[in-house]
Amino acid sequence: MAARVETPEPLQLTGPAVCSAPEPLAGVRYVARQPILDLRSKVHGYELLFRSGPEAVFRGDGDMATRTMLDSTVLFGLGRLTAGLPAFVNCTEEALIRNWVQVLPSGMTVLEILEDIEPSRPVIEACRRLKAFGFRLALDDFVWRPGIEPLVEIADYIKVDFCVTDRRERRMLLDRLSGITVALVAEKVETQEQVCHARDEGFTLLQGYYFCRPMLLENRKIPSNRLSHVAILRLMQSETMDLHELTRQVERDTSLTYRLLRLINSPACAMQHEVRSVQAALITVGEETFRRMATLAITSELNAGQPAELLRMAFVRARFCELAALFAGLDHTEQYLLGLLSLLPAMLRMPMRELAPALPLRDEIRRALLGEKIQERSLLCWLEGHERGKWDLCDLIAERRELRQEDLFQCYEEALQWAEAVLQFS
Repeated sequence: MAARVETPEPLQLTGPAVCSAPEPLAGVRYVARQPILDLRSKVHGYELLFRSGPEAVFRGDGDMATRTMLDSTVLFGLGRLTAGLPAFVNCTEEALIRNWVQVLPSGMTVLEILEDIEPSRPVIEACRRLKAFGFRLALDDFVWRPGIEPLVEIADYIKVDFCVTDRRERRMLLDRLSGITVALVAEKVETQEQVCHARDEGFTLLQGYYFCRPMLLENRKIPSNRLSHVAILRLMQSETMDLHELTRQVERDTSLTYRLLRLINSPACAMQHEVRSVQAALITVGEETFRRMATLAITSELNAGQPAELLRMAFVRARFCELAALFAGLDHTEQYLLGLLSLLPAMLRMPMRELAPALPLRDEIRRALLGEKIQERSLLCWLEGHERGKWDLCDLIAERRELRQEDLFQCYEEALQWAEAVLQFS
């Protein structure tokens, strides 16, 4: 079993409390979140996926999953998991009828009524009561069935699975919903083609990882300034930075210089005097803080014109891989870059096979970016499985690498908080 070691200091913009490590966890809990975006690629909320720890493998016990969800949200707080945005949480019949869900904050919780819940009178009465308390309701994996009308009438969201329905089935379903005021959520949208279908059919919210897979432009030359940005990232990851060369490289990019100086002069940094040059920024804030700020500025530039959620995911991946590297015996600076650059194809709309050869990285990290299942990619693979709620995959990777799930989840939770903190000032 890997020994616990000290972790890298998180970025601190306004003081130690901003990104402090989370309190110790009272028992293992898996919590993953999946973004729900509007048609402008702005995050509307997050669906939270819960599962108890590996000692109690989920076997389809819906009420146990719901109790785990309630316990976890009370323990961690919805605000820490969703950054204050609406939280979509699955509920079973028992959780609704017994009012278990009332431990959650009604104003920021959307209760998802699972597809296997019969629209009985007790269920309908419970849903109406919860609506009166301020909860919003979503009908999950929706299909039309006898007796569903009372729930449709009070629902705020209706979620339709794009993996199990075709266009004809969805058209018939939406015809039946005509005249009902409800937000339509397209679930499991994974391709740009499905995005187009959802827009055309009248869906206003999208859930899935389609934004990580934009239409890629083949045989496109990497813009020179983007290569320069990656070179700067690599330069900053060196144990001993060449400050003169770093200053020269950053100052060659006007947009990057502007973004960096705006960040350093923001209220978050509480500078007594305005910082007017990159060199002054280096001297004033010190190497480590400058690395973090410059990384934020550079990655924001790389993601220009793409959904902001991509940048958030990139920072969560980077920080998670950096922290977890110390449990896995991997280089934490390389792991930070691996997590950060794993979404580069979506940011630049270019295949990784065209990007990787030009990146100034060690060969093993390039291979990891290309998807090879080597040791250097194990933490990123764990997180990719976690993002999608593939718990069995997470367990397998942790077992093979002799990692404790408690440590990995704590790294993930801290990465969420860290990413939200730094993105406040991007």
